[in-house]
Amino acid sequence: MIILDYQDRRPLYEQVTEKFRTLILKGILKPGERMPSVRQMAMELSINPNTIHRAYMTLEQEGLIYPVKGKGNFVADADKIRKKNREEVISELEDVVNKGLTIGMEEEELLYIVSSICKEGRQ
Repeated sequence: MIILDYQDRRPLYEQVTEKFRTLILKGILKPGERMPSVRQMAMELSINPNTIHRAYMTLEQEGLIYPVKGKGNFVADADKIRKKNREEVISELEDVVNKGLTIGMEEEELLYIVSSICKEGRQ
């Protein structure tokens, strides 16, 4: 499920957080689904349980998971998060497009660039 890159400069907890964030936002982990226990995940990845705990705390702060006392952590409904992220992306795209138009780029060129980036991302 999760593979860590020990060549990556980022701390392990950030890698774990990112991997789970991606799994949740892509819908691979469904709302209400139980997350692996901290101990289980730490053993599986051969890392300190505190690292997993820190990743889970970050995910909880982002609203992607929620704890249930005595039962563990569960995946939250990520639709609100997706909607917020989508709005942020649209805002950033508006800024970039406006910047491109300001420096004289044509609409067709901007559309071509965005299309090319999307095609590269799917590979």
